[in-house]
Amino acid sequence: MGRVIVSDACVAEGADWLARAEPRFARALELTGTLPLRRAPDGFDQLLAAILGQQVSVASARAIRGRLEAAGMTTPEAILSVDEAHLRTLGLSRQKAAYARALAEARIDFAALRGAPTDEVIATLTRVKGIGIWTAEIYAMFSLGRADVFAPGDLALQEGARHLFELDARPTERVLRGMAEAWSPWRSVAARALWAYYRVAKNREGIA
Repeated sequence: MGRVIVSDACVAEGADWLARAEPRFARALELTGTLPLRRAPDGFDQLLAAILGQQVSVASARAIRGRLEAAGMTTPEAILSVDEAHLRTLGLSRQKAAYARALAEARIDFAALRGAPTDEVIATLTRVKGIGIWTAEIYAMFSLGRADVFAPGDLALQEGARHLFELDARPTERVLRGMAEAWSPWRSVAARALWAYYRVAKNREGIA
């Protein structure tokens, strides 16, 4: 399973390792300062929230989640007790209503995922309709605290890497995944550093 990030001290340990291993990370960390822990809960509700947040604004996702919570629709049992038409009355699109039911029907053993190898976690989650590899990697990174997970499909990580490593173009998911191999066993902390660095670069240079 590998190292699990449980505290700010873990993140700091990973940041120190990266700074020693790669001078560019050392420079980035001088600009970003302390990296955040960013641990999140695990379980059905967290993945449901991830599905709700796909391709909508944060405000819209929050509003839909609020309606689901008010209606008690945050457990597999509750989701399966109603049809998709009812979920759509709460603000879910036809597609997301289908995804929510698929997640509920999957009956994932979330407690077992806590001790499962990361590859198994990602394989289990991506078997569910509506959950792609990015969502699975983010879940492993923040809800399970895995220290050596990366999400190279993330556009902000790609842009952060482009600026930090002075690349001519934004790296593809495949290229960035290859680059990240050098940052093992702290790829999750490297992701935190690149996200933080991207925000700094964006503010400094007006990156769209």
